[in-house]
Amino acid sequence: SGLVLVKNPHLDLMEEDILYHLDLGTKTHNLPAMFGDIKFVCVGGSPNRMRAFAQFMHRELGLAGDGEDVADICAGSDRYAMYRAGPVLSISHGMGIPSISIMLHELIKLLHHAKCRDVTIIRIGTSGGLGIEAGSVVITDTAVDSSFQPRFEQVVLDDVVVRSTELDKDLAEELLACSREIPDFPTLIGHTMCTYDFYEGQGRLDGALCSFSSEKKLEYLRRAYDAGVRNIEMESTAFAALCGLCGLKGESCRFHLL
Repeated sequence: SGLVLVKNPHLDLMEEDILYHLDLGTKTHNLPAMFGDIKFVCVGGSPNRMRAFAQFMHRELGLAGDGEDVADICAGSDRYAMYRAGPVLSISHGMGIPSISIMLHELIKLLHHAKCRDVTIIRIGTSGGLGIEAGSVVITDTAVDSSFQPRFEQVVLDDVVVRSTELDKDLAEELLACSREIPDFPTLIGHTMCTYDFYEGQGRLDGALCSFSSEKKLEYLRRAYDAGVRNIEMESTAFAALCGLCGLKGESCRFHLL
């Protein structure tokens, strides 16, 4: 049916579902009226970037006004920012797996309660590239962990639950085809490695702690490249796992800064 799925039987027993970190709720807001026509959701780390993206979409879609006064739907919360431009929702998710996971749980419930259908979700932002030209855009086919495995390990109570991290291959190819219309940004499809840390987890030598040599770092990055990794960030495995489980057509596109 194209509906966004939730896999939690406890929700049916609740009189009200409060989306705490989004400052929304099923009793306080008419979610189908507010969001029922949403078809695309774009998420990224920075609130300012997602506001700028919503303004960009406002202009691209030819909506009334200049979009400069686009309102933050989550203004009552200081955790995330949410904007909309027609059928496009633009939301910040912060940095790292815990932050994006919280946002995605509430976003998925929001789309479910709003009875949205056939929603495509795309994660946009920046990342560190691996063996690619600076300024490239990496479209993720599979998110992998620090051992280059396509999995997301979630601790549930005292069990470790392993979930798949494959993203929508057809959507990846569609985005790659669209990229050919924008020659300024070299674009490729590859694996994205997700780490739990910006410094040690990504092999950086400039953190407060570093227990490895530059030679060992380079050897690790070579193995990552040989395994198909083309960029490194901190959210993709959780993003891929939650989208896949809940029936969202998802993809990740990251701009390689350096």
